[in-house]
Amino acid sequence: MTEQELIKGCIRQDNQCQRLLFEKYAGKMMTVCLRYATDSMEAEDMIQDAFIKVFKYLGQFKFEGSFEGWIRRIVVNTAIRHLEKKKLKFSEIDESASVGPTVAASAYTDLGADDILKLINQLPTGYKMVFNLHVIEGFNHEEIAEMLNIQPGTSRSQLVKARKMLQEQIIQLQKIAV
Repeated sequence: MTEQELIKGCIRQDNQCQRLLFEKYAGKMMTVCLRYATDSMEAEDMIQDAFIKVFKYLGQFKFEGSFEGWIRRIVVNTAIRHLEKKKLKFSEIDESASVGPTVAASAYTDLGADDILKLINQLPTGYKMVFNLHVIEGFNHEEIAEMLNIQPGTSRSQLVKARKMLQEQIIQLQKIAV
């Protein structure tokens, strides 16, 4: 069954097509949710709500561009709304904050993807949100500002602080490993 046939089946509310579509994309989208959630239970809530929206608005998909990208956008927006309900807070911009020390490239190569994900998940919520949206999802600061109802400068500041904190965490890990 082609992706287009699968989508059309879901629009007709064919349960088998809905199950197949969920099975095809749920794993990738759960990974997206885990980047925003504080734990796997919260990520499961996010993915469930996101797929409810996917099926509700599937008729609006115009078969232009990537269907996976369309789903990802819904998942990211759903994750953001979940975090807003928890009263997501952004730290004030600290103009005197330095960028911090540079990290040797070898420090990054010694870390696995799971290690890096754990470090990202330890970031304060605002830092983590902006880092994920900019670095991983590829949104620019103006888009992030609109999505999170913040100023673009706040987005930039949160990203700088997130990177600095990640660098410091990596340096500490490297000191422990030596």
